[in-house]
Amino acid sequence: MRVDGVHLLDWSMDADHNRSVVTIAGHPAAVVEAAVQGVGKAVELIDLTRQRGVHPRIGAADVIPFVPVSGIKLEQCVLLARQAGLEIWRRFGVPVYFYEAAASRPDRANLEKVRSGQFEGLREAVNKDSSRRPDLGGPALHPTAGACAVGARKFLVAYNIYFDSAPISVVRAMAREIRAATGGLQGVKAMGVVVHGRSQLSMNITDFQATPLSAVYQRIAAAAERHKVTIAEGEVIGLIPEAACERESEWMRQLSGFDPQAKILERRLKAPMSWPLAPATQVKSV
Repeated sequence: MRVDGVHLLDWSMDADHNRSVVTIAGHPAAVVEAAVQGVGKAVELIDLTRQRGVHPRIGAADVIPFVPVSGIKLEQCVLLARQAGLEIWRRFGVPVYFYEAAASRPDRANLEKVRSGQFEGLREAVNKDSSRRPDLGGPALHPTAGACAVGARKFLVAYNIYFDSAPISVVRAMAREIRAATGGLQGVKAMGVVVHGRSQLSMNITDFQATPLSAVYQRIAAAAERHKVTIAEGEVIGLIPEAACERESEWMRQLSGFDPQAKILERRLKAPMSWPLAPATQVKSV
């Protein structure tokens, strides 16, 4: 993904999710090219017929969101998403679904609906149900790389909470309680998974202005007390905007190894990471 004009802001890998998250920023055209090249490498290295992990996925390069950070609007990011999707199909033969602001159909604005059934279920569905077919390419998925969900959206915060000795059934019940899709908090997506042998409440906060992370934490803390389970620690995956930080809040005090210089978006934009000099030895889904 190293392209002139593109900066590496953050990356992470997790064996339980079996997933990589890479954040880049730069000139719009260069960012599109970097993202497309990343898809090409994922197609080359990852075989979804053998890949397993606790996180839902439909593609080796699963989700590619374009996010306005500075000097660009969401509407322009929609155009970038469409350009990237077209190149992904042309170069690699991987079908594309457009989601959120880039969605070409109202029923595809929600990423969860696009990913319903994951790779295995979607692979069968596209042959039986025309409404599940990709926006570009197909109708069949790529045999080993599946499909890509390419979208445009606002900045979200990926926030996880670990529990000490909490049954996964309890954490999944808490996820149902807080996520917007089941009547919970506005702009909150949540699921319960087992990571590193512990129960984890894995969340995306898609509108931290409408629902601050402190409000999410308070709701979870109340539910934990009700279920008689203990919050162990929290973590932020990727970056977090300065506006989402609440310095004296309990949720930030619970974060494990939080380094403001490395994790706050605005600071990382001023001091990007160095690109790795050699390929990673482990291959995960992107």
